[in-house]
Amino acid sequence: METLGSEPGRPFVEAAGVEHPSLVDTGHLMGSLFGVINIPNAVWIDENGLIVRPAEPAWPKPRKPGGASLPEGTPQRLIDTMAEARNIVAWTADEYGDAVRDWAAHGSASRYVMSPDEVLARSGARDSFTSSAAAHFALAEHFEHIGDHQKAVEYFREAHRLAPRNWTYKRQAWSIEGDMSHPMARLWQGPAPDSDGSDWPYESDWLTEIRERGARNYYRETHL
Repeated sequence: METLGSEPGRPFVEAAGVEHPSLVDTGHLMGSLFGVINIPNAVWIDENGLIVRPAEPAWPKPRKPGGASLPEGTPQRLIDTMAEARNIVAWTADEYGDAVRDWAAHGSASRYVMSPDEVLARSGARDSFTSSAAAHFALAEHFEHIGDHQKAVEYFREAHRLAPRNWTYKRQAWSIEGDMSHPMARLWQGPAPDSDGSDWPYESDWLTEIRERGARNYYRETHL
C-alpha cells in the first residue's frame, strides 16, 4: 500500500492558509469511530467531549457553479467525472456556516445542537452488515499494507457489497487501483482513460456509480 501519510494534503492546507492544526486521518478512524462515509463531513463535539451533531455533509458555504476549467488534453473520462461532480447537491451548503457560528455564539443553547437521543437517532444503528463491512475494510487495508494486493481486493469488494453507500470504502479501493503515475489519477477513480476496463477488479467505479445513483443522491439528505 502506498503509505504517503499526511504529505499529499500539505499543499491544500498551505494554500488555504489555515491557522488551526490540520490532522490527516491516514487510518480512517473518522469512519470507524464517528460513521463518516463521505467527504466533506463534520462532527460537532462540545467542550465536554459530547457529540452534539453526528457525521453529516458539511459545506461551509455554497459552492460556485461551473468551477475551474480543465487543461487542454484532459482525458474524456476525467471531464465527465468533473461534470458529474459539479451536479452534486450539498444539502446544508446554504446554511451550514451560519449554523456553526450560531453554535459558537450560543453553545448548548444553539438551536442546532441535538440531544443525545437525537444524535443516536440521526446516527442510525450499526447493524451486522455495517460491522462486517468495517471488518472487511480493515482487513483489506491490512493486506494492502503488507503487499498482498489481490487479497486486499477481495476484502475491499466484500466491504463494498456489505456497505454499498459507504463512499470512503469505495474511493479508497478505487484510488489504490488507479494508475498513480498520472497526476490526476486519484480524481477519476476508475479504469485508466486508455484502458478498455477489462483489468479493473471492481464491479463499479466513481463515474459509473454517480451516474446510476444520480448526483443528487451522492450525499444522504440531512437538514439543520
